[in-house]
Amino acid sequence: MGNIRPLAYKAENAQPVWCPGCGDYGALAALYQAMAELELDPSHTVLVSGIGCSGRLPYFVKSFSFHSVHGRALPIAMGIKLANPNLTVIVVGGDGDGIGIGGGHLPHIARRNPNVTYLMLDNSIYGLTKGQSSPTTPLEQITSSTPYGVKEPPLDPVLLTLAHHASFVARGFTAHVAELAEIIRKGIEHKGFSFIHVLSPCPTFNKNVSFEYYKQLLSPIPEGHDPSDREKAILLSLHQGKMYRGIYFQQQRITQEENLRIVRQNKLNKFADDLTFETLMKHTAF
Repeated sequence: MGNIRPLAYKAENAQPVWCPGCGDYGALAALYQAMAELELDPSHTVLVSGIGCSGRLPYFVKSFSFHSVHGRALPIAMGIKLANPNLTVIVVGGDGDGIGIGGGHLPHIARRNPNVTYLMLDNSIYGLTKGQSSPTTPLEQITSSTPYGVKEPPLDPVLLTLAHHASFVARGFTAHVAELAEIIRKGIEHKGFSFIHVLSPCPTFNKNVSFEYYKQLLSPIPEGHDPSDREKAILLSLHQGKMYRGIYFQQQRITQEENLRIVRQNKLNKFADDLTFETLMKHTAF
């Protein structure tokens, strides 16, 4: 880390308003640390969020921010990056925001590969609206919207994003702040779309999926795992009865901004080639 301390990125006079024990505090601390390690310039950093408990996170960070509508954080972030590719763009959203109402955007931003980092803070519940089931709520769990238990199998954000050809896919846990900060730092450094599944328990509205629950379920990604092999990453995510922390997959490929720059340059070159004396005479009125 350089001379910048993590709390230098804390927004002045802004105190987080999450419930006591919320996992999002750990995510915020990890983000502060990652930003400090990278020495990000707040004037060239934009945080975009959707709706939900996690959607409040940008308020507590010294940077530019955009609190968007439900499920639309990703296309807004992509537009910001295309408008000014020099900005560092970080998206924060929840499991409902990202793979519920916003699930249709995730496949397309993953394949387009803009240089954007997406932190999905997953508490397996709709916490802001008082405990309804979300796309990642475990099977048969009773919630305020499923009094007879959830009957649909939960979605796996890591597996989904690997299937959508994201160029960086990882998972972190808010109980391991230093490890999560390192994953976030590597995600921001990655040139392309970075998806980080952040397990962030909700002790108020989802007592079943707790910190203890994840501590028993989670392990570091096995040594020797090759993060350049997408097939092996998919098999790792399919492991029954076990979840892994760390980087599942990372591969460099052309970004959306680079593709558009090439298209623009090709059009300029074609225009220059066509700009002959004959064409000028043909299209010029005297």
